[in-house]
Parts: sequence; structure tokens; C-alpha cells
Amino acid sequence: MSADLLISGGRIFRGLANGFTDALAVKDGRVLALGADALAAAGAGTRRLDLGGRVALPAFNEAHMHLLPYGLGLSQVNLRAEEVRSLDEVLRRISAAAKVAPKGAWVVGRGYDHGELDVGRHPLAEELDAAAPDNPVFIVRTCGHVGVANTAAMKLAGVGHNTPNPEGGVIERKNGRLTGQFQERAMRLIRDVMPPPDEAQMVAAIGAACDHLASLGFASATDMNVGMTAGMAEIAAYDAAKAQGRLPLRMWQVLAGNPEGIAQDAWAAGLRPMAGDDSLRWGAVKVFADGSAGGLTAAFFEPYLASVGGGTGVFTFPDEKIHALLKLYHEQGWQLDIHAIGDAAIEQVLLGMEAADSAAHPFAGRRHRIEHCGFLTRDQRRRMKARGILPVPQPTFMYEFGDLYLRNLGPERSLHAYPMKTWLDEGHHPAASSDSPVCTVDPFINLFTMLTRRTNRGTVMGPEERLTAEEAVHCYTWCGAYTQFAEDRRGTLEPGMQADIAVLSADVFSIEPEAVLKSRADLTLRDGVAIFDRHGEAAGAAAAQ
Repeated sequence: MSADLLISGGRIFRGLANGFTDALAVKDGRVLALGADALAAAGAGTRRLDLGGRVALPAFNEAHMHLLPYGLGLSQVNLRAEEVRSLDEVLRRISAAAKVAPKGAWVVGRGYDHGELDVGRHPLAEELDAAAPDNPVFIVRTCGHVGVANTAAMKLAGVGHNTPNPEGGVIERKNGRLTGQFQERAMRLIRDVMPPPDEAQMVAAIGAACDHLASLGFASATDMNVGMTAGMAEIAAYDAAKAQGRLPLRMWQVLAGNPEGIAQDAWAAGLRPMAGDDSLRWGAVKVFADGSAGGLTAAFFEPYLASVGGGTGVFTFPDEKIHALLKLYHEQGWQLDIHAIGDAAIEQVLLGMEAADSAAHPFAGRRHRIEHCGFLTRDQRRRMKARGILPVPQPTFMYEFGDLYLRNLGPERSLHAYPMKTWLDEGHHPAASSDSPVCTVDPFINLFTMLTRRTNRGTVMGPEERLTAEEAVHCYTWCGAYTQFAEDRRGTLEPGMQADIAVLSADVFSIEPEAVLKSRADLTLRDGVAIFDRHGEAAGAAAAQ
């Protein structure tokens, strides 16, 4: 039985347990053999791929991102800090977008970081008014938990000076005036009056996002809050994307479970846990417990520093309500993927999970997750481990926001946030991810951060939490698969596993971390078939038969 494909000529990372091999054979979309057995399995009709000293590894798994919003955001105004460091530049970009938009059409921007702006604050409604006098405007901070609307947008939403704060949200006022800032669940007031994308737009966005991730070495990804952009229509859009061949990645889907989400509507429509197949699986429900540490809305026991205004953040729900939601979705059979960043929010979630764990509905084997889980205590880690509750962190938060954490929280809490090494040493399975579009989806920045614990300004954040390259890739591959009940099929390159493989431009296991930042994916395979091919190697290998 000849192999369909032979990969050789460089190191191939099998996984953390078994290290490297020098050859890998693929047959019928699965890893057939390794090493000498792989070479022996190659026949006259076998395609051959020469790594030329590069490295191959299990394709990356993006365990926590927002794929549809990311795809839609590709056509929104880019305000990310890599390009936008001044308020004037924010307003210039909004003004430029408004000038080419029809009068009255929404102008939407994503990704600004007030901590990186020269003014050190959020834009104001009146500033957006001046930049776009004929259009409603809504811009969202990089964390996704704070946004600023202009006056036209607030009028469409019916928000006035006396509009009360909704549960779990804040409409900011200063000196009795609306600033335009909306925090947490208050953002729904604006989003609910924005026109949703139609199915064709969503399919195009899904396809564009998948194609971009494939170009970075991903063969699996997640949409973490399905339903918060266009409601139940998002489920149909994913089905349509799959039917039209616009879903090259394997997707783990997480329904929006807050009361304004679609989890209950989806349940009523007959959608059940683990519905779908290995290319599009509906497995989990998400509930928000708090906000973000950068946006001062993550919930902590101890207050933020007085220099940034103090306060202990925002709980999305009171205890009894979030505990009831956790119990409901747990008993329905969904995996719980619960957003909690601050230690007080993590405690609230853990108490609710512990209360929901019962003889009739045990936690054992359910692999419930706490998303982000950045600032937690030793006791909270112990309790998570005891019930098999998984942390799903974003190491790149330390790269992009680490200096802001220091400013908001001080060093004692900040330096040891997102403790990747501690989690691994204690036997947790932390699935490295990006939360894109909150952060860049670039996996090489995430790998660099796990290797160095350095921020984008060069600050080292808790060097004892650094990982080896093998450990970092393990967190970005196998751990992600484990959170999705797929570690028996992907996340390592052992015989019988899916041939989901990324070929990188350099051997990230042997080069300096700074060189990792400059690395890229040259080829991404799913089931041994190219879903991204930078140099046309897969086609070239086929022609060489």
C-alpha cells in the first residue's frame, strides 16, 4: 500500500510526548507511518514534499476566537494599535470612511486601545460627530468590551441622558453628559440598531477569515459567540459556507448563551450538543461573567490602582442569575465555555460550576472551560483541576496588553497573569489562543510570547512562566484539540491521526525567539490536502509523480 504523500527533508514534530521524526507518510488523509516506515511506504505514485530544512508540525488550532466577526471586521475601519497611536489618526480614519459611505450609513471601527493613544483616553462622542457628521458611528475597543458611539448612533438607539444602565452594563456619563462610551452589556443598545449582515455577506466573511487563518498554519478554529452579530441567521450562514466549500477549517462552534444570545432559540429549534460533523461541530455555550482588565471591567476582589480610577470592575450578572445559566446549559449537555478574567469573576463562575456538579449531572468528562482565566489564585487552579475544568488563555494578551495590566493593576497581579508554565506543570491543558479580533491571530506572536513573556514594549512579565518551543506548540495544537474532544484525531502527528499539517518557513524549535516573530506558514494541509500553499509546493509535488 503506497503512501499518497511523503514529507521529508527536515524535522517533523510529532507532539510533546514523542518529539521529532525525519519523515512522514500520508494515506487517505491520515498519517500512515513515520521515519523509516514512512520512507518504505513511498512508491512510484507517491507525491514527495521536501522540507529543505524547514519544520513541519501539527496544524495550529485556534481554540478561542470570533471567526465571523473577524471576517466581517476585515471590511471595517482598522483602528488597531499597530497602526493607530493617536486620537487624530482614529478620527482621520473614521472621517475617510464616512466620506465614501452613503449618508446615514453606519461607520464601524474596531481595535483601538485607549492606553496606546497619545491622549491616554477613549475618543468622545462629539469627536466622532465632527469626524462623521452625516453618519452613525460605533468604534469598539480592542478587548471588545467597551465601545464609543457618536450622537447619531445614540439617537438611533434611543439613548438619552436619563437612559438607565442595563444589567451588567454601563453607559458612561461625565458631568451629567453622555461621553458616548458603552461598557459590557450596554453595548447591545447600539448593536441592536445596527443593520445585520445578510447571509451572502456572512458566508463571504467566514470564507475570508478561514482563508487567512489557513495562510497562518491553522486547520482548526472556533467561533466563540455565535449569534451575537445576526442571531440565528449565523447558524444558517455556517451551513451555507460549508455547502459552498467556503469552510476549509474544522470549526468548533460556541453559541452565545447570555439572555440576549441564541442558545435557547437554538435549543428550541432542535440543535443539540455535538450536532454536526468533524468539519462543523456545535459543542458549547458561552456566558460572560465580566469584562477585560485593559478596559477596567474585569471583576477583581481588590480594586484597580487609584491612578486609573480604582473600582473592582463589572460583573455581567448577579450570582443567582449566572449560576442558573451555568446549571441550565450544563444539564442540557453543552460544554460550558465561560468568559471570566478577574479573580472575582473566576470565583463566581467556579462557585456556579461546583453547584451544578451533581450525581445526576456530573462534571466528569465534560471538559468545561473558563475562557481567558487570566488572573486566578492557587486555590482556584486546584478546584479547576479537581473537576477537569480547562483554562483557555491568550498568551498574546501579555504581548499586547501586558504594560497596560501593569498600569491598571500593578506588578503583583500583572506579572504572573496567564501562567502557562504553572498550568502545564500542574497538569492542566491550557489551549493557547488569540481571542481575535481582540488580538492579532498571528500564531508566531503568540509563540514568541510563550517563549519570552515579553510585551510589545519589551517588558518581561514573569519569566518563570516561559515555555519551551515544544511546550508552546503543544499548547497551540494538542491542548486546543483536547478542549474540543478531538485529541484522538488531531493535535499530534502519530499514525492514524488526521494529516492536518503546517509547514513553517523556519524551524521554530531551534531558532531565536526574535526569528520566530519573522516566521510564517508556507503550506497548510487538512487531511493531507493543501488549504494554503504559498509556493505552489503541493501542486509541484503532484506534478512530480
